[in-house]
Amino acid sequence: MIVHRRTVAKTVAFEGVGLHTGVPVTVTFQPGEKGLWFRLASERVEAIPANVSDTTRSTKVGSVGTVEHLMSALAALGITDAEVEFTAPEAPGLDGSSEPFWRPLAEVGTTDLGTRELRDLFSRVFLQEDAVKIAVGKGSGHWRFEFECDGRWPHSQHFELEKLPEGYGSEIAPARTFAFQEEVPHIIAAGLAKGLDGDSALILGPDDYQNKARFVDEPVRHKLLDLIGDLYLAGVPIDAINVVGTRSGHRSNVKAATMLYQATH
Repeated sequence: MIVHRRTVAKTVAFEGVGLHTGVPVTVTFQPGEKGLWFRLASERVEAIPANVSDTTRSTKVGSVGTVEHLMSALAALGITDAEVEFTAPEAPGLDGSSEPFWRPLAEVGTTDLGTRELRDLFSRVFLQEDAVKIAVGKGSGHWRFEFECDGRWPHSQHFELEKLPEGYGSEIAPARTFAFQEEVPHIIAAGLAKGLDGDSALILGPDDYQNKARFVDEPVRHKLLDLIGDLYLAGVPIDAINVVGTRSGHRSNVKAATMLYQATH
């Protein structure tokens, strides 16, 4: 498998507050040539599955939390190399989606760094844990997610794009993080989601959305956004594989990313 290596054409910075911590943070993307690395103070950690330190309601690499949205944007843009510096231990939540990362990075553009070779994916990577399934095979960017809520509204949502990264910016990037209405008191009590509000998180009530949705099926689109970001920790271009995810979250996504990394490196 030939990977076309790209880095950001110039430095880009984003300011906001951590999605869960609510702590002010600036994240700066700088050109690099040695893979994707996260820096926080004196710590410098490569963004690979082995360095994931927590998957509780987000994905944490080293000391930096909630990296899945920015990783998803990098995946869509094919950015393989960059130095990403944080001033606090969590990425900014911004509007709860990946669009505020994706658009400025897309506007800046990329610089070609040549190619590298990974092992071809000769057999399918398949993870199953009870009803959770993730299947990854050699392909051309056909991604699908199946979001199932059992007896609770919205019951079942499925979404797919046949040739990612085409359509990512308009169909996936704007989809925001979400929570079920009954979960909100527990999330607040746990000291989480301090950087979110009624505009940056979609709330799912017992029979409808409790605030304005950007898509009628916004939750499943965001689940696909997260899956893209988590699997990109394996360093495999999203247009080189076909993926189906069912009921998965960050923990299972990262387990599948580990399997994919081991199969291709």
